[in-house]
Amino acid sequence: MENHNHEAKTNQNYLCNSLPQVLVLEPPPVFKFHGDQLSKRFHFLKAWESPLPLHQYLTIHSQSVQALLSSGRNPITSEIIQLLPSLGIIVTPSAGLNHIDLQECRRRQISIVTAGTLYSEDVADLAVGLLIDVFRKISTADRYVRHGLWASQPDYQFPLGSKLGGKQVGIVGLGSIGLNVAKRLEAFGCNILYNSRQKRPSIPYPYYSDVCDLAAHCDVLIICCGLTDETRHMINKEVLLALGKEGVIINVGRGPIIDEKEMVECLVQGDIAGAGLDVFENEPCVPKELVQLDNVVLSPHKAVHSEETLMALCDLVVGNFEAFFSKKPLLTPLVDY
Repeated sequence: MENHNHEAKTNQNYLCNSLPQVLVLEPPPVFKFHGDQLSKRFHFLKAWESPLPLHQYLTIHSQSVQALLSSGRNPITSEIIQLLPSLGIIVTPSAGLNHIDLQECRRRQISIVTAGTLYSEDVADLAVGLLIDVFRKISTADRYVRHGLWASQPDYQFPLGSKLGGKQVGIVGLGSIGLNVAKRLEAFGCNILYNSRQKRPSIPYPYYSDVCDLAAHCDVLIICCGLTDETRHMINKEVLLALGKEGVIINVGRGPIIDEKEMVECLVQGDIAGAGLDVFENEPCVPKELVQLDNVVLSPHKAVHSEETLMALCDLVVGNFEAFFSKKPLLTPLVDY
């Protein structure tokens, strides 16, 4: 029996060593659901399972690591990249790239692979879902019924919601996600306006180069852009006050795009009417004021997570790594970064 166990362990080690090695600093969501499938194709160096300090662990594996799978949460800093001289590719399932030192990757000519437009429909669905929830008070009504208030307060008039049709909706960031949001809201009879880095000649919606000006012409502001130095705290008190007391803000981009402290203050004081938030400035910490407000709908940064999309993501991760290790063109490379 002892010989059999030793032989099985030896075979397992041989199989792992024969597979291409991929470094993972922190488990991405796709691991939870499709980790077994991924592990049949690659040998994952799971840094989070090691008792060693990260820099020491990376130093030990520095020469063998050619590929890295990012969770999107753990920063891929220049210090980490410099500890991996053989690194040639970073695959990130995240919709954003603010966690990766792009300048260092560019200097080292490291390929970056993203999920492309894989998440666009899921994120757009959630953005519209949050908006409908805020306008029609679905979560508030759910709590009202579950807590027995409907039966115990028969004379109470539940607060009226607002209809979605006819609203002026400003989309900040008209990329793939923003366009999918616009397509869905047009079907509800909304009027679409947008702000982006530049005007898109092929897009018929009114363009506003200044986000504060956009907010002043809108009932709703939906944040779909990425987080950069330019967009950090772009949605500040001035923008929120321009949106107005009847205005609603939805964020499916990144938390720090909104100055969260100023947004909380505006919500508490009634300077805006409500918010639907999938992302926050200091995740997973959510300001207690937001939790206590009935006009705010909260989601734990899950806009991109559906069964179908995670399965497609698994295929995309496998396809990109296989292309890299076989020296074939990558499926979804980030270009011109």
